[in-house]
Amino acid sequence: MTPARMSCYSPEDNSLITKDVHKAVKEDVDAVVLAARAGFQKWSHTSPAERASVILKFADLIEAHADQIALLEAACAGKPLQVFHGFEKVLATSVYRYYAGWCGKLGGESFPADDGSGLIRIVYREAIGVCAAIVAFNGPIGLMAMKAAPCLAAGNSIIIKASEKSPLSSLYLGQLANMAGFPPGVVNFVSGDGETGALLAAHMGIDHISFTGSVEVGKKVAQAAAQSNLKRVSLELGGKSPSIIFADANLDIAIQWCVQGIVGLSGQACFASSRLYVHSDIKEHVIQRMKDAFEAMDGAYGDSHDATTLHPPMVDRKHFNRVFDLIEGGKNEATLVTGGERMFDKGCWIRPTIFADPVSDATISKDEIFGPVVVISSFTEESEVVHAANNTKYGLHSAVFTQDINRAMRVAGKICSGTVCINCCAMVDPYVPFGGRRESGWGRELGKVGHVISSSSTMSHIR
Repeated sequence: MTPARMSCYSPEDNSLITKDVHKAVKEDVDAVVLAARAGFQKWSHTSPAERASVILKFADLIEAHADQIALLEAACAGKPLQVFHGFEKVLATSVYRYYAGWCGKLGGESFPADDGSGLIRIVYREAIGVCAAIVAFNGPIGLMAMKAAPCLAAGNSIIIKASEKSPLSSLYLGQLANMAGFPPGVVNFVSGDGETGALLAAHMGIDHISFTGSVEVGKKVAQAAAQSNLKRVSLELGGKSPSIIFADANLDIAIQWCVQGIVGLSGQACFASSRLYVHSDIKEHVIQRMKDAFEAMDGAYGDSHDATTLHPPMVDRKHFNRVFDLIEGGKNEATLVTGGERMFDKGCWIRPTIFADPVSDATISKDEIFGPVVVISSFTEESEVVHAANNTKYGLHSAVFTQDINRAMRVAGKICSGTVCINCCAMVDPYVPFGGRRESGWGRELGKVGHVISSSSTMSHIR
């Protein structure tokens, strides 16, 4: 049988990167699950100290090979080299090192025989088994770490599928996993598109699947998992994150964060600050400053290898067309302040875009665009803006900018999202849980809870 192959194209100029990326089909997935099962039997009985040592070496190798990984990210996704080095490398290595410290620290509980039964109850935690991770295109190395690190620390084996849009950097890590000393079958990589992901979600030999991507695909993953062996499911899905700027906010801080919160990765981030609510007293001033900041960015786009480049293009032509269509529709739903057009005469570049004063129920205010587009609305009352911020099917991330700590904590407590930042936005930290509410997902990654999710409880009765 001729192996299935996929092609990758540069979003910077549409040139072909490779047409020879292997696509895993059913036979491949069956084989990797068998390998992962065998790897699990060894890894789950490896001492916590040894697991920690291997995970730490893996982090060191990612750091040592960061230049090569960054080049592969630049090739497939147009991600600037300094963006990988400044954020994704730091996040990935920090997450592996954080969870290496958790090896052997998943304690249980015991309950004394104080009810006359003579039974002592002991609850302990053990590894789940074979896990699978389906990772999005925008941060394959960082997102992989968020899934793989707690999984491996708890003693599981893992199968990782990167997005077909940016597979090369993840596949490179297969070499590093071998160099780090993971036993065969513990860390496994497959490449493929949605068909390969569906095979993983429905496979009877996989015990837990974690997915980062769109709401629509996340629902399909959950459905396939339920209809197969009812495997555990973790979902980190979309967002339409609100940032609220009150009249007393430090505007230098607020604007700096809100600009970076939507232009970072050119808006191709689930927690991008795509909805901005500004108090009416300062609305025009904020819009002007945001406009000035956006229009000063032309020099930050271009060759991903250039030290001055800070922002990537849309990841491929299909995504470019989707974002551009939403922008065109937005011109009939709101006032275009700046942007709204393509950049350069080739590639998938879109100029950062600001809309203001959207009509009620505007698509650009409701749907996740996943591009460099922010929609600015005004408010006068606290209750009004809390209602507007929560008027969404998502619930991943939000931010509040104010110098009044009482107001900040009060408003933060009323917003329905997994993360609420105060006087900053678009934050991810290895020490604290990350995840969404509503259609933004199931479960949490990072922090202690990420480690707990990667294990299961077992209870013994001793008499």
